[in-house]
Amino acid sequence: MAQINLGRTLGLAVVLASDAPLLLLDERLEIVAASDSFCAAFSIDPDTVTGQSIYALDNQQWDLPRLHSLIDATLSGQAEVEAYEMEIDTSAGATRCVVVKAQRLDYGDSQQTRMLVTVIDVTDARASEKRQKSLVLDNAALLHEMQHRVANSLQIIASILMQSARKVQSKEARGHLSDAHQRVMSIATLQRHLAHSDGSAVELEPYLAQLCASIGASMIYDREQLTLTTAVDPVSVGGDMSVSIGLVVTELVINSLKHAFPEGRQGHVIVGYAAQGDDWTLSVSDDGVGIPETGADSQAGLGTRIVQALAKQLGAEITVKDTTPGTRVSLVHTKAIAREVAANDPAEETAV
Repeated sequence: MAQINLGRTLGLAVVLASDAPLLLLDERLEIVAASDSFCAAFSIDPDTVTGQSIYALDNQQWDLPRLHSLIDATLSGQAEVEAYEMEIDTSAGATRCVVVKAQRLDYGDSQQTRMLVTVIDVTDARASEKRQKSLVLDNAALLHEMQHRVANSLQIIASILMQSARKVQSKEARGHLSDAHQRVMSIATLQRHLAHSDGSAVELEPYLAQLCASIGASMIYDREQLTLTTAVDPVSVGGDMSVSIGLVVTELVINSLKHAFPEGRQGHVIVGYAAQGDDWTLSVSDDGVGIPETGADSQAGLGTRIVQALAKQLGAEITVKDTTPGTRVSLVHTKAIAREVAANDPAEETAV
């Protein structure tokens, strides 16, 4: 009996001294003690709280079926609830969101039980979470709208470039404008895919398929003569990486369609992407005339310089292979290659 009384005394002392919002209930569910933090949190007079039923708190605003179920289950020993969230309407007209934990205390006296109830007010925390979720949704909507507008603007620019290409007399100028049109369209296509993704990742397979369809529509006039297809692993990549990949594909495909099939030669261009872990290979292959024997240009063109710069950004190595017939240009990325690229050009940011 002395041990039982000591246990109750210690339990009472713990509640009264606690900084946590605690209630100590007896077998009749009347409040034996309430911590100061509980009384302060719920605007309850500490001088009148002792002896009240927990359900009578705040003019019986705590007399809730959910609270009854929680305490009955705990008293019967059927459950020990770690955290049960509920809403309590106060007599002042406010709604408080609380997390309740009820625990039966065993003193060795089955006739007189005690229950420890922790009640934490999470109203402000839940309101903050709701505001954050609302802000995230608003930002996502704004980003979605911005991506659509950017894509629309890019398509307008691309159309202007194409119209200008048709009007100029110079064949060289027309070619440059057509190439610029395709570069802009590759970014516009990416923006479309970003608008339908989570904004941080792009599914590469549909993106490159749509990009190649766009290039083919403007550069292939006879589909029975030339075809452009993709063979891409179903992977997703980051937005920055997808921009670089899209531009590389645009440059290499344009180059193949312009130079690999002279004088009405029939052929096929394949854009491939294969990934294994962090390693990947991006390739553009054709079955055209191949690399000319005198093809060692001492001065690289704009497209070549663009591909070389993008390869450095991607931490990739460019390889060119004569496939007889045709040519395959590949960008190969491994961790070892990426480290080598970074070592050779430390100022360049590479994706390892």
